Formats: sequence, C-alpha cells, structure tokens
Amino acid sequence: MSQLPVRPPHRTPETEPFWDGCARGVLVLPRCDRCGEHIWYPRRYCPFCSSREVSWVEVSGRGTVYSFTIMRRGDGPYRAVAPYVLAYVELDEGPRVMTNIVGADPADLAIGQPVVADFAASPRDDGEAFAVPRFRPA
Repeated sequence: MSQLPVRPPHRTPETEPFWDGCARGVLVLPRCDRCGEHIWYPRRYCPFCSSREVSWVEVSGRGTVYSFTIMRRGDGPYRAVAPYVLAYVELDEGPRVMTNIVGADPADLAIGQPVVADFAASPRDDGEAFAVPRFRPA
C-alpha cells in the first residue's frame, strides 16, 4: 500500500490544540471538567452535560477497531493507493474517531483489534509539514 494522501487541516480556534498535538506526535482531546467525558469532535462545550468548562488533555493514542471497510477503488488522489482502510477507532478514553488503518494488510484486520495512533508527516503546498492521526495495529 502506498502512502495515503492527505489535505492540510482546516484549523479553527476549536481545533487548534488538536492539530498542535498532532504536530508533536501526540493525541490531544478536549475533556469536560464537569462530567469527565472526552469529546470528539473538538468543541468549546460538552455535548454530554452542556458545560463550557472544557480542558485539553493528552490521551493514550490507543484504541480498538470499532468498524472498518476496505476501499478497493479510490477517486482522485486515492485512486493510486487503493486498497486502503477507512475505519472507526474507539479510543481507550471513549470517543470514536474516523481514520485510516495503516501498516497492515487489510485482509488481516478485525473488529476489536487493538490499534495505536501513528502520525505521518505530509508535505503541504507551502513546504511546511503537518501530521494527521492514523492508526496501525498495536
């Protein structure tokens, strides 16, 4: 499998700490200070209890495959890298994130399989680098 293409992230005030963590090679998520739930997708309030008391914390980067599909045909820049895996990973801290599974034969993947975050640098048009979290078997 070739390296998966990636677009530069769209940074907003809500997502800035997430992308800064990715650039350092760590997964950082918002967590509600009131109810303790980890939040995905990043936002300024807790979707569980509506609190606006939210802090950013480093999480383990570990999880399990919740669901996945093997994309055998891609479109645009993904055409050259098929087959690739699109998956939901349930993080050990609770949230489920949509991602790719890399570093594994798609035929060897299974629901419930342990995975770990893998940050691969991807060049931007302006020459700067950024990282996106993808996951590989643990």
